[in-house]
Parts: sequence; C-alpha cells; structure tokens
Amino acid sequence: MSIQKGQKAPDFSLFNSDKQKVSLAEQQGKNVVLLFFPLAFTGVCTAELCNVRDNIAVYNSTNAQVFGISVDSLFVLDKFKTEQQLNFPLLSDFNKEAAKAYGVLYETFPAFEMAGVSKRAAFVIDKEGTVQYAEVCATPGDLPSFDAIKTCLEGLN
Repeated sequence: MSIQKGQKAPDFSLFNSDKQKVSLAEQQGKNVVLLFFPLAFTGVCTAELCNVRDNIAVYNSTNAQVFGISVDSLFVLDKFKTEQQLNFPLLSDFNKEAAKAYGVLYETFPAFEMAGVSKRAAFVIDKEGTVQYAEVCATPGDLPSFDAIKTCLEGLN
C-alpha cells in the first residue's frame, strides 16, 4: 500500500544526476514534490517531466522543491536531464528503496515484464514532512493531476 495523505513522509537518501547525495530530511522547511516515474526516455515520462520543466514557476512560487525519482542509474538520469533541459533534480532510486518505502514499486511492470520499476506517482510533502497529497496513477500511461498538485501547494502557503 502506498503512503497516504496525513502520514509522515519516509526519509530517503538518493544520489542525484550530479552525483550528490540528497535526503528528504535536508528539505525540512520547504514544501517538496516527489514525482516517481517509471523510466527515463519514455514518451509519457518525458511529457510529464517536461510539463514540470515548463511550469517550474508554479513550484518556485509556492516554495516547493521538485524531485523526479526513477530506478534508472544516475548516469542515465544525467543524460535525460541534459537532453530534456530539466530544471529540477532527478534522483536515482536504483536500489528501489524509496519506491518500496512509498509503496510505489511494480512487482512486474506492465510493459516488457520488467521487475522493479516504480509506478508513476506524485506526493506533496509539507515543510514539517507530512504528506499532504498522494496520487498513484492507475497505469503507467496516466499522468498525475498537475492542477491538484498546484492547488495543494497553494494551500500550504
């Protein structure tokens, strides 16, 4: 079962595409948006993250730090971030610890029968570390509700 609204957000420590370790605990005092996505360089994931890139002012105006998280290696994520000119950090959950902690890991990904790919999911975490929005998409082809995320963030400030 995935993490729900009102629960304490599980801490994690993951490497970003710049090879620096990032933890959720370090974000205390900021609103945080976690966007778990299945795989870099796929159509829906690219559309999702480019939507965030193109609307980063929405997140910045609500004191929100956005993190894209996938099970891809930090090297793949670095290439993906560069090619798509993403303006927020991508975190490598290569060991699948964050996806497991948030309850968003597929046993078997519907496409190509790959084990251990994260579901598409969005979580908004407030400045105290409590989940204020949680959405796990029904299928990998679905996008999270960016309007609901924005509304949640606006309500936190």
